[in-house]
Amino acid sequence: MLTRTPERKQPAPVDVHVGRRIRMRRVWMEMAQATLGEAIGVTFQQVQKYEKGTNRVGASRLQQIADVLQVPVSYFFEDMPGEATNGAGVAGRPSALHPELMQFVSSDQGLALIRAFCRIEDEKVRARVVSLVKALAEQDRS
Repeated sequence: MLTRTPERKQPAPVDVHVGRRIRMRRVWMEMAQATLGEAIGVTFQQVQKYEKGTNRVGASRLQQIADVLQVPVSYFFEDMPGEATNGAGVAGRPSALHPELMQFVSSDQGLALIRAFCRIEDEKVRARVVSLVKALAEQDRS
């Protein structure tokens, strides 16, 4: 008799999106997973699962996370890819983040680059940094 190996279900896109937003805000606040977990009464491993979307975040837990991360619950649903808005974001506002940008700002490198860039006060230096990054990107295409 053949036995089947149970299939692993892929996380729902909304759970992945909410998890990315949790991670993005937590990292932006320079908060460790353990710190967030302790504040909401779960382990850092559970926070990891929330951030990956493998475990769904319940409504009351999401409210706790929002309180700790100092954002409204709606923050976690902003700019969700595939939302039926006819080109508009939440409440008719234009969507602020494209999926590629969302992925970038959710990454460690993206957040580090944003933080460092924001600390550069000289506009000419900022312009040179942008030119350098563009040149490097073009060089990689070749």
